[in-house]
Amino acid sequence: MTDLSHFDPSGISNPKQNIFGLPFSEEDARLVILPVPWEVTVSYHAGTARVADHIFQASLQVELFDPEAPEAWKQGIHMRPPDKRILMKNDYLRKEAELYIQYISEGEAVEANKFMSKTLREVNEGSAFLNQWVYDQTSTLLGRGKLVGLLGGDHSTILGYVRALGERHGSFGILQIDAHCDLRKAYTQFIHSHASVMYNVLLDVPAVTRLVQVGIRDYSEDEWAYVCGSGHRVITYLDREIGRRQIEGETWKSITDEIVSKLPDKVYISFDIDGLDPKLCPNTGTPVPGGLGTTQVDYLCRMILESGRSIIGFDLVEVGTGTTDWDANVGARQLLKLSYLLIRSNTPKGGA
Repeated sequence: MTDLSHFDPSGISNPKQNIFGLPFSEEDARLVILPVPWEVTVSYHAGTARVADHIFQASLQVELFDPEAPEAWKQGIHMRPPDKRILMKNDYLRKEAELYIQYISEGEAVEANKFMSKTLREVNEGSAFLNQWVYDQTSTLLGRGKLVGLLGGDHSTILGYVRALGERHGSFGILQIDAHCDLRKAYTQFIHSHASVMYNVLLDVPAVTRLVQVGIRDYSEDEWAYVCGSGHRVITYLDREIGRRQIEGETWKSITDEIVSKLPDKVYISFDIDGLDPKLCPNTGTPVPGGLGTTQVDYLCRMILESGRSIIGFDLVEVGTGTTDWDANVGARQLLKLSYLLIRSNTPKGGA
């Protein structure tokens, strides 16, 4: 057990400790955060593969105290260091993918170019390897009784974790905070594209019985047809419709109550940071005007907990890096809130 007798949660954070300045080892921590340094298939801005180090530094300035979870930190949060082997593989394949994306964007046929055909094959094989790696890591942690949060990387990184949760928990639903539907089929022929992750989740993980998307404001005709033809397995709250309802007098509470009512008893939170207003995440990979505020997201997630539903895991993805630490600052605070929610949801009443 970690000795907390000399730890001051209100003091200055020690950078030699772990995330948020907490002194917990992986063995002693209730919650383990797994960084996944991967952004091979991103189609616009890169940078999120290396964000874990930026969020770590920003986390040292975040207050641990939360009046709704004053003791949650005592259960322990530990973030693993990013796996350098995964990062090296990412860097190699990312360069290849950039050349490939540029090639096809100019209307060239992949089949006519042996090098591009090889690149496509290698990227798809690399992404399948990454999915298996994430599955192995998260499945092992879950088997050890740990709560798990995944820190991307791009949104494609979550598939292996969702598979592991399905095996452990049976049926559950996903709340997706996002600017994008991520329901494209093999976008740019990358089978596991960041733009295809929810398509792949629904295809590969039958345990996911419901996907509720909130904040969506950038999507294709095919994606919308998928939503409409899903038999309510996918329920999408478009950003413009949320805005219209509020302009016409509905409260965020009433909209939130409706969103939560669509979720099953067990819920996984998938938080793509670009679901927020881009002033909060200007360096995310694909920023889109509009979006939610952090107070809206915090309230929505908290209402899941207060409804009696169980939160079984979360991810935070697509946090970018830029010339300032603003994105990491916002990301670190959202990471702590998600961590506390997961701990509270898995703590008997009267605990954290």
